[in-house]
Amino acid sequence: MVAGFFLVALAAGGLAAWSFNQLHRPYSGWTGDGVDVVLQPGMSARRMIERLAEAGVVERPWMGRAYLSLTRSGSGLQAGEYRFDEPAGTLDVLDRLRRGDVLLHEVTVPEGLDLDQVAAVIAAAGFADEQALRRAFVDTEGIRELDPEADGLEGYLFPDTYRFSRDADAGRIAGRMIEQFQRTVGADYTERAKAVGLSLREAVTLASLIEEETSVPDERRRISAVFHNRLERRMLLQCDPTVLYALKRDGRPVAKLYSKHLRFDSEYNTYRYPGLPPGPIANPGKGSLEAAVDPIESRELYFVALPGRTGHAFSETLEQHNRAVTRWRAYLRSSR
Repeated sequence: MVAGFFLVALAAGGLAAWSFNQLHRPYSGWTGDGVDVVLQPGMSARRMIERLAEAGVVERPWMGRAYLSLTRSGSGLQAGEYRFDEPAGTLDVLDRLRRGDVLLHEVTVPEGLDLDQVAAVIAAAGFADEQALRRAFVDTEGIRELDPEADGLEGYLFPDTYRFSRDADAGRIAGRMIEQFQRTVGADYTERAKAVGLSLREAVTLASLIEEETSVPDERRRISAVFHNRLERRMLLQCDPTVLYALKRDGRPVAKLYSKHLRFDSEYNTYRYPGLPPGPIANPGKGSLEAAVDPIESRELYFVALPGRTGHAFSETLEQHNRAVTRWRAYLRSSR
C-alpha cells in the first residue's frame, strides 16, 4: 500500500513538474514577425485564453484555463489590444494581461490647432469618437485649479506626439494632454507670467495669438514684444487670427478675412475690443508659451507679412508700418 501511495505521489509530482514546464515553455504559433490580438471589454477569461490560442500565442489553452481556475486569478486579466512578437510561456502571457501591457499607438497633434481640430486629428488616428472628444475638451474639471475661469480646455491641450491604447477614452486622452501642458511649462510658469504682468490664463491666451501669427521660431519672442507693447499702450491688438476664431466660434467660419469681418461683434475680435481676448484661440506649443512670458526688449508696435518670404516686417512707427503694408499689398496684386 505504501508503494502504491508512493507511485501515485510520484505520478502526481511528475504531472505537476510537466505542467509547470509547459506553462513556462516559450511558444509562438503565428506566422510573420508578430501578431496583434484584441481582447474586447467584457470578454471572459476563458474566451481570452481561447482567443490567444487561436492567434497562436498560447499552445495549450486548457492548461491556461486550469491555472486560472486553480489560482482564481481570471478576474484580473485586462482587455485591450496586445502585440506578441517573440515566443512566451503561457504564464508570461497571462502576466502581461494582468499588467494591462497593451499595445500603444502614436498620434501627433500639431501646434496651433483649436480644440475642434485637435478632436478631429485624434479621432482620425483611431482614438475615441470625435464628438466624445469634443465633449471631453469642454469639461473643465481637470483644470479648475489651474484656470478657474476656463470654459473649456482650449489652450491646454498641449501639442505633442502621444501614445495611447486603442481603447483609451476621451477623458483619459484629455487628462494626458493637460498633464503634458503642466509638465512642459513647469511649476513656475504662473510666477513667470506675473513677472510680465499676466495671469496664467492671459499668458496662455497670448501664446495662442503668437502661435497663430507666425511659424518662424525666431520671431515668436519679437511678436510677443509687439503684443506686450501694444497692451501697455492700451492699443488694440488687431490680431487677424482672433477674428477668424470669433467667426468660427459663432458658427460662421471663413477661409479669408475681409474688412467687413473686422467689424464682427465678439469679445474675441481684437479689432473691436481692447486687451487680450477672453481666452486662448488655439493650443500653443512650447516655443510660443515661452515667448509669451519672455518677450525681447523692443519698441516695435507693428508687423506685417514679408512679400514673397516667410516671416514679417516689424516697425516701431505707423509710418514705417504703412510703407510695409503698401509693399505687401503690391506683392499680392503682382502675384495674382
